[in-house]
Amino acid sequence: MTSKVYTKKTLVFGCGNILFGNDGFGPEVIYKIEQADTLPDSVLVMDAGTGIRDLVFDLLLMDTPPELVVVIDAITVPDRRHGEIFTIDVAKVPKKKLADFSLHQCPSSNLLAQLAQRGTKVEVIAMNTEFIPDEICPGLCPVAQKAVEEAAQLVLEKLKSRIAFNL
Repeated sequence: MTSKVYTKKTLVFGCGNILFGNDGFGPEVIYKIEQADTLPDSVLVMDAGTGIRDLVFDLLLMDTPPELVVVIDAITVPDRRHGEIFTIDVAKVPKKKLADFSLHQCPSSNLLAQLAQRGTKVEVIAMNTEFIPDEICPGLCPVAQKAVEEAAQLVLEKLKSRIAFNL
């Protein structure tokens, strides 16, 4: 499936480590999308796990990058309720999470921002989480599990508004 990343116009990546509680939110949303709907051939949904940095770096090296990249992830930001789903500008991704998308862990080398500068529309859909454990603790908390459905529907709506589906 990884080779399809280089041929699709639209990519949806679920980011996170399923072994660390709510950090597994992105992969769980991908699983829900795969179960819920038929996507056109131009779209690839993929559990990127903790390997998003390498995938985005490869996209930057392509002659023709994808038109749209959607990233789904769990983050912790102030002034948001636990389990809240929202879109966040790449420039506002918290520094702790920014390291997932940067080879040098600083905003000026953020790979998603560089991809956007090349003309790819980049959207980050996040779920606010109160915490991500420091030790192995698989499984989402009930609030995050409930948010999976909402995030999957949001992604599908965004895709349908941009792409002609052959359903």
